[in-house]
Amino acid sequence: MRTFADHTRNTLDLSIVPAVQRLSHLPIIVDPSHGTGKRNKVTPLSRAAVAVGADGLMVEVHHDPDRALSDGMQSLFPDQFDALMAQVRQIAAVVGRSVPAANRAPAEVARSAD
Repeated sequence: MRTFADHTRNTLDLSIVPAVQRLSHLPIIVDPSHGTGKRNKVTPLSRAAVAVGADGLMVEVHHDPDRALSDGMQSLFPDQFDALMAQVRQIAAVVGRSVPAANRAPAEVARSAD
């Protein structure tokens, strides 16, 4: 939802996750990057999305967000993403879910793309 508040670009309504789960068998993917538009909100809302039952997250990551062609202000640095994934795994375990381990760390992916 677009908002006119200045603390966030958009409003991410996580109450929709359990509501849609009651209506659909499809997985629910939450996008906290576009949902907030602010890097400092991506991690806490990602954690909340997992806690409320989201099946997946779509998170923007960039090795140099200030020079990104678009959406740099909402992109995590690779090390922030690594920390987020560690936190998400812990939260998922608490709510009886799991997050598969990646084959390669995001920092390795970024280095191989350079």
